[in-house]
Amino acid sequence: MMLHFVQPSKLKTKQIVFEDIYAACDSATLEHLKELSSKRRAIEESSNESRTITEAIAREMYGGFVSRHEQDIHKIEQYLPLLANLFPYADGISTKNQMAQWTSALKIRWSSALSSSSFFNFKGPKFFQIDNLRFELGMTLFLYGGILRERALEVLSDDLVQSATLFRQAAGIYHHLAHDVLPPLQPELPPEKSPEALAAVSTIMSLICLAEAQAVTVRKAEEKGTSSSLLAKLHHGVTIFLEEAIGVFHTVVKQCKDISSRLLDFISFCKCLHELKGQQYVAESLKASGQIGAAIGVLGSTLINVKKKIPGEEPWRSIYQKQIHDASEVLRKFVHENDLVWFEKIPSGDELPLPEGHKIVNFIPYSPKRWERQLSFKIQG
Repeated sequence: MMLHFVQPSKLKTKQIVFEDIYAACDSATLEHLKELSSKRRAIEESSNESRTITEAIAREMYGGFVSRHEQDIHKIEQYLPLLANLFPYADGISTKNQMAQWTSALKIRWSSALSSSSFFNFKGPKFFQIDNLRFELGMTLFLYGGILRERALEVLSDDLVQSATLFRQAAGIYHHLAHDVLPPLQPELPPEKSPEALAAVSTIMSLICLAEAQAVTVRKAEEKGTSSSLLAKLHHGVTIFLEEAIGVFHTVVKQCKDISSRLLDFISFCKCLHELKGQQYVAESLKASGQIGAAIGVLGSTLINVKKKIPGEEPWRSIYQKQIHDASEVLRKFVHENDLVWFEKIPSGDELPLPEGHKIVNFIPYSPKRWERQLSFKIQG
């Protein structure tokens, strides 16, 4: 029943050669910079889909993983601690002229997967440039969270527990971005900026990942035969996360008008799906307690609402229509039984019970790692 939104993992970037930018004083520092460039180059090749090595060599080089997503996660996890070690040295440069010279030479350029222009640019991706290491860290972490989401979906059919854990890890990365990494960058953002550089967008992504983690948890509960009343609350818990994300999105469009409406469509359609499924379970619970009229009212009114807007693209459309078909079949059976046996009045509006949601998942906190190595740079006045 889950919709798929791959855009957060579809970032592209331009090359950075750190040893050509920072003037090393000794061989150890130079080697660190070269290793940093090498680790980033591996990320560049994956993001830009320019890798030339075979799958067998890739497995050997990147942790022995067969999955492309696992290999990409391994690459990012190798790069981030090296990048983190550079931060205190870059921040500690006492000569402002030197710092300005180095940052201007960085030319940190990333494309956006969430801007409106990214969907209509047929000449290739548009790159945003912010010459600040925090932008590099933020975009790399954003990519990291996006690939973890992809990996969570990859294992969904085989291991629900692992899938939920990966979604929660991604939520933790986006939470870290929103609260620790990106806020200091906000004053330096140019008028034309990548949506991914906004702290609020990472908040949206964290809420989406939590909703996805709870959706997987609900599937596990369904397999265990959990009661309809509890399943309804869990599905409505998913909608609470998504409603919060929609609220944040409406604040983001005031800061960045270039953010794609497709992200809002994804959140809204996911919310409708879980609302419908939750109300279907509410209806089943009401019928089981002898309230078939209320069950018909709940499910009928929800179906009217979710039919008002249907996704235009596949596979969203098929998933959406299947859920509507399944709920409609349940409603048809309830109506038929009521017409033959119970003859209960169908309540509407304020007479219907309000949905109750429980949020039961939380993000797994992200703990940045740093490979501490002493670095020394040539400082010019």
